[in-house]
Amino acid sequence: MTDLNHIIKECQKGKRKAQKELYEAFSGKMYGVCLQYCKDRAEAEDCLQEGFIKIFTKIHLFRFEGSFEGWIRRIIVNTVIESFRKKQPTILVDEFPLVPSDDTEQDSSNDPMFSQQELFDMIQNLPPKYRMVFNLYALDGYTHVEIANALNISIGTSKSNLSRARQCLKKEIEARLTDKKQAVC
Repeated sequence: MTDLNHIIKECQKGKRKAQKELYEAFSGKMYGVCLQYCKDRAEAEDCLQEGFIKIFTKIHLFRFEGSFEGWIRRIIVNTVIESFRKKQPTILVDEFPLVPSDDTEQDSSNDPMFSQQELFDMIQNLPPKYRMVFNLYALDGYTHVEIANALNISIGTSKSNLSRARQCLKKEIEARLTDKKQAVC
């Protein structure tokens, strides 16, 4: 960890070599964060680059209190949010009707498991507005108040978009389970 602290201090002095080391140490993981939110790899790469520019611009503000990785992640997520807001200048409104809720109980003991990649793909296929709120809430632990403030939407819209994201995911999971069960027969 002292190596990381040394690299951070060198970055705070504007040393390019240290910036390269910091980028190499964290870019892979932060690219993964960008992929969670962005619609494709190109958009994720753009957000990653923009995020690291902000990290190097603001690194003098890091006070060695708390997790440095958490500090970087917050900047990256905020960069993705800014990019999303630029592309979505209007208030987030629902694009799809509510998926009817099916409360029938299913025996989950025989359900096939989904791979991490399959789950990631399902989340990536959500409409951008739903994916953004879902990821902020479920993956990064934002509250609805924080999401509403970050995306300039109402708390109710945040809750609605999360609910609809969950419904879309539920519908997709049920469809894939049906397909897997039919493939076995």
